[in-house]
Amino acid sequence: MADEHPSILVLERFLPYRLSILSNRISGIISKTYKNKFALSVNEWRIMAMLGEYPGSSADEVSAKIQTEKSIVSRALKSLLSRNLVDREVEIQDRRRHNLSLSSTGMDIYSQIVPVSYNYEQQLLNCLTEQEQVMFDELSDKLYRHAEHLDASN
Repeated sequence: MADEHPSILVLERFLPYRLSILSNRISGIISKTYKNKFALSVNEWRIMAMLGEYPGSSADEVSAKIQTEKSIVSRALKSLLSRNLVDREVEIQDRRRHNLSLSSTGMDIYSQIVPVSYNYEQQLLNCLTEQEQVMFDELSDKLYRHAEHLDASN
């Protein structure tokens, strides 16, 4: 690649923009299922997915893991708690910490959405060959690690 950059940013070819738009498009399509069938927003589902994998996490841990601002996580958690989809318990050793987990109702919804999510992922990846899927995973992981490194060095 050349060291010189054009004086105009071609947004549609700018990697951060392209990744953001792709993510928004994918989330928008699958969020219709979450919203229509389960009355969940994308953020609410991400929190549930995180708690399905990491039960007992705190709100701060959820925020960090799903890379979403604490205020947005807080609002989504409030909704999930009011609908009894998430349980919150005070940590015995540190009473300032609240451990979050899916309630039995939340776990029931989670178990219904997981196969839908995997099915959607497979439909999305069907445009790639098996080799391209492996390469995409490897390149995504590599970019993620490099972005973490760049973030840590700034």
